[in-house]
Amino acid sequence: MTTAAGIHQGRWTARPNLPTARSHCPTAAFGGKIYGFGGGGPNFKSLNSVIIYDPATDTWTRGADMPTLRSGAIALTAGHAIYIIGGGFKQENGTFRFLRTTEIYYPDEDRWEKGPDMIMPHDYPAGALFDNRIYILGGHHPDATLSGPKTDPGFDFCERLDLETGRWEQIAPLPTPRFALDSVVMGGKILTLGGVAFTPEGFNNFDHIEAYDPKTGAWSLDPLKLPWTAAGAGACMAASNAFIFGGYSGDGISDHCACYDPETKKWHLLPPIPRPLAAMGVAVIGNTIYLVGGWADDGRTPQDCFYSYTFG
Repeated sequence: MTTAAGIHQGRWTARPNLPTARSHCPTAAFGGKIYGFGGGGPNFKSLNSVIIYDPATDTWTRGADMPTLRSGAIALTAGHAIYIIGGGFKQENGTFRFLRTTEIYYPDEDRWEKGPDMIMPHDYPAGALFDNRIYILGGHHPDATLSGPKTDPGFDFCERLDLETGRWEQIAPLPTPRFALDSVVMGGKILTLGGVAFTPEGFNNFDHIEAYDPKTGAWSLDPLKLPWTAAGAGACMAASNAFIFGGYSGDGISDHCACYDPETKKWHLLPPIPRPLAAMGVAVIGNTIYLVGGWADDGRTPQDCFYSYTFG
């Protein structure tokens, strides 16, 4: 059984660098391996390469290229497949194109299949799998394809994919429109963590958590807050604890790391990430959490770093 002390006294390890530096790389675990899909390369050029890490050999290999170049998408494992949803890419004219695209990857066959398009385009949203439905929450506002993130008010549109029917449906909108947010499933609710948007008060990073209850279809402001304001952070659930890593905070990109214990209802700071990071991919295998690429201090250069946090 994993103890609180075991989680708090975990250790960071530098793993083999990524084959290609990337940020905003949707990442998922399947069959004891880590899969990274596309992401953003130098000069915001999106990628479609698939990279696969095997902890047993501590090596990276390549999978079949994703059909669509994109970064800022969501990757979620469901059954025998990994769903890659949304995202976008920078076009040659300097504007961005945000996507409604769903593509389904079958790791056992190294094969791609087209999935159902979303109702609206979502770039850099939050995503969650709950009760055989995939939830896509917020993201960049569709009009930000021209103006860019610094004046982006964020998107409040939310929708979910029923994996049995293959149909998307709109659900109640986010109370706070935002992008670069994260989400975890805890206590039967989907918790949206942090994010950022341009507001009348300026370009704001958030520390609040809004909770969606799938049973009632309603949002509420959770009394819990993040331990720091965070946009583009990494988040996951492991050993029944919620974890958050890095991201943009009030003083730039951070190396902070913390876990939330639902039993004590407290955040606990953990050993910091070996370097400040934002816009990284996150995946979990057992008692090890992996951080894939991201942006470091300058907030624009993709990294090839690959770290793991192991606890026990």
